[in-house]
Amino acid sequence: MRIADGTIHVYRLFDVGESVDLAAAEQAVGGEKSRLKLEGAQSGSALEFPRPPLHLALGARDVPLAAGPRPALASAHVYDFGVVSIVYELPVPAGAALEELVPLAEELIVNPTPALDREARREAGEVARALGAALERPHAWEGMETYHVFFVRRFEEGPVRALDVLARAPVAELLLGETSEVPLSPAERQEVLSHHFTYLEDDLAVLHWNSALVVEPSGVRDIPDVLEFATAHLLELRYYDALLDRELHRIYDEIEAGDSSLKDLFTRRYRRLQRQTAALLLELSEMIERLENAIKIVGDFYLSRLYLAAVRRFRLPAWQETVLRKQRLVADVNELIGDTADTNRSELLEIAVIVLILLELVAALR
Repeated sequence: MRIADGTIHVYRLFDVGESVDLAAAEQAVGGEKSRLKLEGAQSGSALEFPRPPLHLALGARDVPLAAGPRPALASAHVYDFGVVSIVYELPVPAGAALEELVPLAEELIVNPTPALDREARREAGEVARALGAALERPHAWEGMETYHVFFVRRFEEGPVRALDVLARAPVAELLLGETSEVPLSPAERQEVLSHHFTYLEDDLAVLHWNSALVVEPSGVRDIPDVLEFATAHLLELRYYDALLDRELHRIYDEIEAGDSSLKDLFTRRYRRLQRQTAALLLELSEMIERLENAIKIVGDFYLSRLYLAAVRRFRLPAWQETVLRKQRLVADVNELIGDTADTNRSELLEIAVIVLILLELVAALR
């Protein structure tokens, strides 16, 4: 089962800002650019992108890997919720068998790729700077998200049934990057292969948490685009999860720093802290609204079912619930800070009244 035409899509995604005005970004950047558009006959009836991401062609690159540089075609996708995805398309040598890609899969998926990550981060930074004013509140975050798609358009032996690929090819080893001489257990192999989808007899998509095998004789790239979008959604949730952790620790530290109740009475520290937490809550609400409206499921077609499976596979509902739980915690803390500020203001008013009474007594005695 040798590949006649195929590529490996290597994704490195970064959160570079709070949001992006895609219309302004399209005007700001130069070079070859377009907006994402699903190509399949039924794709538009399955999913809808109200604000399709901006595609930027970056040109040919030599991707730094541990085994040596490999030629690739680079591009960037800019999402309106502040994510830049750098995509490297590595061509598969004609005639290569699927099992011959397993060592490369191990290098990309299992082993660290610091040189590749640094290069992708540098390119994402250049894209972010090129966006200019279209990028709102730019920031640098050390986190990133990765994904890999083994995309096969044609086998040398002609059309191959999806069931034959699952039976004959080392799909589980490829998606796990497993090169051990000891075979995988039947349970682990079944776990990987159970998340497969097929529409026609000769197309196939097998989804794993950090990689996927897509056999698509038509060459339509809708499935890789949808998987990239789900990965961008995951990255955004991870970013705000880390942001909430930092902000909650900062809020707790500021509250504990109020060691003098008399000092707190004559400062607006709690009011300032309440405004900061309110701004954080507003930012979170805007983020959730953007993510919920970034993609709309129109009908129960093949691509929409595959997208929902990717959402479950990436555990997006669990990540979103974690963010919402911490958002509720921030709201409770904000309410507590407001109550404390009101109490301090009441105590200050009481002190002012007592001082005025004392002044009146002193004046009467004089």
